[in-house]
Amino acid sequence: METDAEALADVIDLLTVEQDGPDLFRGRSRKHRLARVYGGQVLGQALTAASRTVEPSRLCHSFHAYFLRPGDPKAPIAYDVDRARDGKSFTARRVVALQNGRQIFNLAASYQTREDGFTHQFDMPLVPPPEGLADEATLRRREAERQPSPLKEWLARARPFETRPVQLEPIGDMQATRAPSDQIWFRPAGPVPDEPVLAQALLAYISDSSLLRTSLLPHGKGLLSAVQTASLDHAMWFHRPVRFDDWMLYVLDSPSASGARGFSRGLIFTRDGTLIASVAQEGLIRPRGVSA
Repeated sequence: METDAEALADVIDLLTVEQDGPDLFRGRSRKHRLARVYGGQVLGQALTAASRTVEPSRLCHSFHAYFLRPGDPKAPIAYDVDRARDGKSFTARRVVALQNGRQIFNLAASYQTREDGFTHQFDMPLVPPPEGLADEATLRRREAERQPSPLKEWLARARPFETRPVQLEPIGDMQATRAPSDQIWFRPAGPVPDEPVLAQALLAYISDSSLLRTSLLPHGKGLLSAVQTASLDHAMWFHRPVRFDDWMLYVLDSPSASGARGFSRGLIFTRDGTLIASVAQEGLIRPRGVSA
């Protein structure tokens, strides 16, 4: 059975993407029983593909993406990069992800040379440290024993990141309703190479994991609820360098849900309280049985 460290190594490998031409790259998917490709994987691969066409002295400071169609995990994904602009300070790239000749995703990313200037940030909220919190994967694997296949295998799967929510929710259909906010400590399940582009791609990968769930909290819906969910768009801003050398805190909230869509935001802090990235996403949260 795959270990968490092996799962992380596989994610790092798939985020490197293979080059098929000057501006064309190919990505694969992880080997697990999912009906569609995890959105964070496509975010990370597209960001890596764009970054491979930009000079190393410039790092991504923001990207904006749309998920157009579900990705097929059994087929490779082609990432076609358009070199939209190379300026004195900023570089712009557009990426289109294709499968079977159809667009499944697109991304616009902006890069900047390093500059100094005004600095401020929000303070990190006061939360319990990760050492005193329960490991989410451990709880899910215990709960998996009571579930039928293939849900059992999905809950018991190896996880590339260790996560410790401040408030850990059990799986189930109906749950107690609570405010649409969450705080989750996370770190990789093993060592990560000190490579800036890879670090940004990994952070994009994990950033997609909890946003939709936050928008369901005030409605008492959990992992097994009859709700159709899908990421629709995703934006991310990198404020400071990313390094995976300790726990990070993902602070999430969902200001609004309407029209079968949930809007969520996230701030990502290092353990010492440095704000390194901000995230925003809108996703489909449609009760099953309701037609599109």
